[in-house]
Parts: sequence; C-alpha cells; structure tokens
Amino acid sequence: MSKLHSLILLTHSMSLAEKKAFRIRSLRSKSNSDYMILYDIIEKSRELPQGSVLPEFLKKRDGASVETTVKYLYELLLDTMLELKKEQDSFYFLFNKIMKARILFEKSMFDECFGMLGDIIEVAEKYENYYAMLLAARLELDYLLVLNFPNLNEKTLLQKQFKINEALKYVRKINEQSSLYENLKHRIIYKGHARSQKQKDELNDLVFSEISIVASQNQDSFEISKLHQLFQSNYLISVGDYRSALNSYIELNNLFEVNKHLWSNPPIYYLHTLEGVLESLRGIRNYDGMVYFINQLKSIDSQSTGFKINLTCIIFLYELFPHLDNGDFIASISLINSYKDTLYDKLFSLNRARQAELCLYTSLVYFGISEFTKAHKFLNQIILRGKNYYYLPVYRTIRLVNLLILYKLGDFDLIKYEIRSMKRDLMDAAKDYKIESFLFKFLSKELPTIPLKRQQLLEKTLKEMTEIKHDVFEKQILRIFDFTAWVESLLRKTTLSEVLKKRINV
Repeated sequence: MSKLHSLILLTHSMSLAEKKAFRIRSLRSKSNSDYMILYDIIEKSRELPQGSVLPEFLKKRDGASVETTVKYLYELLLDTMLELKKEQDSFYFLFNKIMKARILFEKSMFDECFGMLGDIIEVAEKYENYYAMLLAARLELDYLLVLNFPNLNEKTLLQKQFKINEALKYVRKINEQSSLYENLKHRIIYKGHARSQKQKDELNDLVFSEISIVASQNQDSFEISKLHQLFQSNYLISVGDYRSALNSYIELNNLFEVNKHLWSNPPIYYLHTLEGVLESLRGIRNYDGMVYFINQLKSIDSQSTGFKINLTCIIFLYELFPHLDNGDFIASISLINSYKDTLYDKLFSLNRARQAELCLYTSLVYFGISEFTKAHKFLNQIILRGKNYYYLPVYRTIRLVNLLILYKLGDFDLIKYEIRSMKRDLMDAAKDYKIESFLFKFLSKELPTIPLKRQQLLEKTLKEMTEIKHDVFEKQILRIFDFTAWVESLLRKTTLSEVLKKRINV
C-alpha cells in the first residue's frame, strides 16, 4: 500500500472531533500550505476516484514535493489523533506521562520526575494497566540507582521491588490466559465445534490449564476474569452447552458493568466484547439470547460522534440478522426504513469495515425481495471503490453476491468478466473457498442447463453443497450469506425466503 493510499484511508477515517482538532492545530500555518491543500483535496475526494487526488494536488501546487507533503501530513494527522486519545483513554494517557517523566529526569528535574512516576504507578494500579505500571516502576528504580538511592531505606526498596514482581506475575498469568483463549478460538475456527466425546476430550488440555490459572489467582483481576469468561463461554458453545454459554456471557457483561472505571472513552473494548458475544450467539442461532446484549449496546452513552454512528450500525445489524437469517425480508425492509435518518444518511461517517458490512447486508435484503437494481446500487458503493476495501475479509463475499445480482439482472458478459477477475485475485490469496469455485462453475457452466436437466443437477448439486456446508472453513463465509440456499431455491423453483425459513427450523 502506497503512502498516499494510506494517507487517504487515514483522512477518510477521521471523526468530526479529530477533524476539528486538526483544523485548530493547523491555524498557525498559512492557509495555502502544501499539506493543507492536500488535506482539503483528500477530504473532498470521497465521491471521486482515488487516482484524482495526486493530479489535483499537482495542478494547484506545481513543483511541490509530493513525497514530503504526504509524509508530513500523515504524521501530523497521527499526532493530532494521539493528542485527543490522551484525554480519552488511560492507556494513551499513562504512556504519554512516562515519556514526560523521562524528559524531566534528563533535565535534572528529579523531584518532578519522581512525583510524576509515582502518580503514574498509582493510576496504573487503579486501571489495572500492569504494563504501564511495570515500565514506570522500573524507571523509578533505575533513576534511584543512578542517584545512589537518595533518602531511600532498604525496606522501601524491597517494597518497590516486590510490587514489580507481583505485577510481573499478573502479566504472566494474563499472557497465559490469553494464549489459552487464542488456542481455543483457533481450534474452533479450523476444526469446528466438538461433535463427539472424543472431540470434547481433545479440548481437555486447554480446559485444565485454564482452570489451574484461575484457581491460582488469589486476587481479583478484571483482565483475567474477562478472559476466563470468554474462554468458558466459547468452550461451552463448542461443546453444545448453549444455555451455560449464555449465562457465562451474562456474567461477562456484569463484570464490565461493575468495572466501568476500566472502560476507555469511548468504551471501544466493551463494544468489541459485546459484538463478539452477539456474533457467537448469531452463529448458534440463539436469537432470543441476542436481545439482552443488543439492549446493553443501546445503553452505552458516548459523546464521540464517530463512535456513536458505528455503535448505531452494530445495533442495526444485530437487529437485522434474525430477520435476514430467517428469510423474513419484509421485516428486514421495515427495519432498514426505520434507520434511514440515523444510519443510512450517514453512511460515509462509518469506518470502512462498517460501510462494507452495511452495504452488503442491505444489498442482500433487497436481493431477497427481488429489487435487484437497488441491491446492485448498494454493492457498487463498495465495488467501485475496491482499492479502499479489498483488504477486508468481507470484500470477497461482496463480489460473490454481486455475481448473483448480475445473473438476476441478465448481465452474463459482465459475470464472465468478473469470474475471470476473481480467479486471478484468488491465485494470490492464501486460501480460497470451495463455495467460490462451486459458484464460478455453477454460474458459468451448469446454470444454463437447468431447464434441460433440473432433477439430475439438483441431486448432484445438493450432494456437493452438503459437503460445503459441513466444511468448517467454509462456514466462515456461509455465516455471512448462505449461497447454497440461493442455489437450492433456483433448482427447486422456490423463493430464497422459503429455503432460508426451512433451514433455520432444522
């Protein structure tokens, strides 16, 4: 990715607060500064091809150093964002203070340095930021050593060393707990949920290790408790104990609620946790269990405009999924209409991942009610800006859905072109999906023969689709949209809605 491309992505991702802060910061500079002219061009280029940015800049600033201007603006934007973060997030605040304490020591302002380090250690303990506490406490001892331990008795020295050793123990346990959770998630993703006693037993090594870590914890720790509940809930889902998993998720939410002082501002990590919970519940089709956590999302309050619009999008999506997964496209359209002002009119205020998700799922709804032109319009908002979205995992799914829409629109020449293009891209990918190869073959070779040999093709295709549906890796794309349901609806001469309803009740 070129530096200019990165700069464009960074600029378009800025919140209103970040844009305002950048403008204020830039007031000291001349209005015709190269970097401000470039910023204005990029800011206005959302609806224009990305390739138009550089020619437009050179047109206004002929002879300017593009590389230097891009690099300077990129760093300036990051510095502006960092300044805002220091006021919103304890993590940024603490590490910024550590840098200031180092400067104070270098300037021989020792009392001020040690006073600041003491404050950092106190705040870090309050927010359970053991990494910041370790760094500050270690710096304190290093500086005391350089100064020959002024006015420091051995007992106090030992107490400071003991505090560091205790923090190291917590960090080690957090790392061990994180590793177990990561290993569990990896096994679930690549091996699937346990479907036999033998497969359950294969998880015992992780379960026993996890229990031993929690049992050895003699003091409450938010991070370890959070990881414990995440591990437990995901393990319980993997072995089919959905009721207990839901209870574990509720305990996880309660843990966050009683530790609000540990939330960042805005509460991004809490949002990510709730989204993970909802995604897991959707994966096991526990739509009733999702209601509680959707209400928790709605109760989150933040002054950040960018955070609020992305929060609104997540709420909308998880309200939509029960209708969409059940093939209830009429209810889905009604929900879309209710979010027009609060969400759809602010589409480009969302981050790029959310834009892509919103356009994809909205397109699927219109596809389900046979409004194919509208479905294509939403996808085109992403496809025509492909360079900005191609790195997202959901982008491949968007292109697949686009093939189905093109078929319904009767644009068979474009289908052939798109399939060739996608095959070229997949050659560079680390992994391709069976469903992609299946759809390429179905759309280009087998689909035209349906009227002649429908029953024969149905039997052959259903067998192949069954294998795909039971492939753990394929489920990662089928959970977004069940392409096999669409194929089945064509072969059985029924609606997509009817096939989805039938499958959800199996």
